[in-house]
Amino acid sequence: MLFLLKKYLGALLMPLPLLLILGFIGILLLWFTRWQKVGKTCVTFSFIVIALLGLQPISDRLLSPVEGQFDKRYELITTNPPENIHYIVVLGGGFTYNPDWSPSSNLLNNSLPRVTEGIRLYLKHPGSKLIFTGGKASSAISSAEVAAMVAQSLGVPAEDTIALTEPKDTQEEAFEVEKIIGKEPFLLVTSANHLPRAVTMFTARGMEPIPAPANQLAIKSSLNPWEKYIPSAYYFSHSERAWYELIGSIWFYLKPDNTQPLEAPILTPETIEAE
Repeated sequence: MLFLLKKYLGALLMPLPLLLILGFIGILLLWFTRWQKVGKTCVTFSFIVIALLGLQPISDRLLSPVEGQFDKRYELITTNPPENIHYIVVLGGGFTYNPDWSPSSNLLNNSLPRVTEGIRLYLKHPGSKLIFTGGKASSAISSAEVAAMVAQSLGVPAEDTIALTEPKDTQEEAFEVEKIIGKEPFLLVTSANHLPRAVTMFTARGMEPIPAPANQLAIKSSLNPWEKYIPSAYYFSHSERAWYELIGSIWFYLKPDNTQPLEAPILTPETIEAE
């Protein structure tokens, strides 16, 4: 119930729904009340802010501090990369499941860059295992299973993939991952804008995640003028990601911890197979 409440409230608190609700209220005031000035203010404000948040200089200025030091690939932010990496954890994201599609088409938004970065790092560390996380939501199979299918379709052996299908959020992902790897250092792959919050949740459990950012979004390289100064839904989504991470951080400090300190024995791929 708490998970569904979080998802519905989170969706309504995103910039586009909020601004559309404000604009709709303004239209109602204009059509059905005498509060014409308030109605005009609501409509004008929502229209202008939607346009501004869709401009690349503004949206990426908002997102850039969120990505912070993770606006580069793993090799450029890790001064002394470990040689013996046994686990690469790829956090779940947007997905669907349509068996008629190519496997990678089922990974939506931020998920595909995360999975491809995880595979790239897996190839750099022979003998490692890829751990994918993410629950089912309303889909037939879980986000973790879809990600594992994509990895296997790109040549990763099935025995080198582990799908954790129960976690519904990052805090639960940290709890489930700890059951497998304990306190061993590992590569943590997620979107650059999500990494600061994810690292906090994993290290709060005494774990040793090594940040491996994917899906960097805030553009600092040169762009054509029409790409920068004409509002775009693509750049509006960058503003949404910045706002999403702010809401997620607030929720993390407000919500009760739905995980418990690890007391059960550490699971390994060998014990999983034995069971």
